[in-house]
Amino acid sequence: MRRREAAWEYVNAALWVLPFVAGNAALLAGFALSRVVPAPGSFLATVAFRGSSADARTLLITITGTVVTVIALVLGLSIVALQLSSTQFSPRLLRNFLRDRPNQIVLSVFMATFAYSAAGLLTVGVGRDPETFPRLAVTGALALLFASIASVAYFADHLSHSIQVDAIMRRVERDALDLVSRLPRDVELVPPQAPPWAVPVAARSSGYVVTAHPEQLLPLAREHGVSIALVRRVGEHVVPGTPLALVWGPTPDDAVPDRHPFEHALDDAVGIGFERTRQQDAAIGIRQLVDVACKALSPAVNDPYTAIQAVDHMAVIFAAMAARPLGPRVARAGDSVVVVPSRRFGEYLATMCGLVRRYGAAEPTVSLALLRLLDTCATVARTDWTRLHDIADQARLIADDAERAVHQPADAEPVRLAEQALLRRIETYRAMAE
Repeated sequence: MRRREAAWEYVNAALWVLPFVAGNAALLAGFALSRVVPAPGSFLATVAFRGSSADARTLLITITGTVVTVIALVLGLSIVALQLSSTQFSPRLLRNFLRDRPNQIVLSVFMATFAYSAAGLLTVGVGRDPETFPRLAVTGALALLFASIASVAYFADHLSHSIQVDAIMRRVERDALDLVSRLPRDVELVPPQAPPWAVPVAARSSGYVVTAHPEQLLPLAREHGVSIALVRRVGEHVVPGTPLALVWGPTPDDAVPDRHPFEHALDDAVGIGFERTRQQDAAIGIRQLVDVACKALSPAVNDPYTAIQAVDHMAVIFAAMAARPLGPRVARAGDSVVVVPSRRFGEYLATMCGLVRRYGAAEPTVSLALLRLLDTCATVARTDWTRLHDIADQARLIADDAERAVHQPADAEPVRLAEQALLRRIETYRAMAE
């Protein structure tokens, strides 16, 4: 499963896969059309190419050369967009552009046109009778040429919109919401803890934990009568030789069997990649928006409005997370347990909102945006006192940092008033819950 997930993630993020498939499909389509002989007077005979073989070869040569030039232009513009996104917003947004399906489709149309036209040169104008050539297949090259022209116009419009910061953050928000909606619900806020006699199982490769499937480890744990707890959460980095998991028996006298089966099982159940992905990492989308906000707040950019927009998009993601169970995943089978650690809601708030708070404490509008985010979360999680307590703690930190960083007390006053209003609402929600 881990290898299938890794392969699927690579295919989705690879810019060459879909164009490669389209090129091969175009070759098959050209081969099929070259076998079709239109009946006189039929519709296919009407649309079939009517020029000579020399005209057909000239047309195919022209299409081939033109499409190669257009492909170079499109790739150049894509590189410019990637560079702009990396330097202006965040290098972690590059993967979003590579996964952009419209870009892959446009390149696929160009690749199909080039492969189709170049292969047609092998059959047009050669043989005993040069004037006998697949005329309908040449018409197919013309159709692909018009499709390529339409793709150029669409690509120019799509690129100009996709590099806008609003569109970038909207896509990050949409991808993050899709991931949040697929988060597992088998969580326990207080999972079983590894005892002192637990035996560590070391990681055999370095990278980031991208996926973890406790259900795959459960049969092995039940077979040996042990419990397993991963040490690293999804999204965290591991180093070879350091503990990836802990294995323990019911009592200190129960010896843990050979570690090799557990090492192989961890290789299959825990995916480790060279970068974080959005397969199971609920924090990756928030991490990207935090990067955009922090870079906008840097002295080199000084763009607090972009930071506020990033916080507004984070508010949508956090509101969705506030309505779902978050925490360590636990799979059970009898006395055997498999635990996969994960952040709780308060930890997401402290890690992600804390970065923006520290960078933007001197700008009251950013602090107010963070308080609005917390207010939204409090409204969604009004019946969960633990989350309301975490929200209240973050609100106090935001107001305290704003008072320390803002030079004019009058500028910090709206932040303190918003914090006090939020705390009163939280107390109201608590009273209603009791």
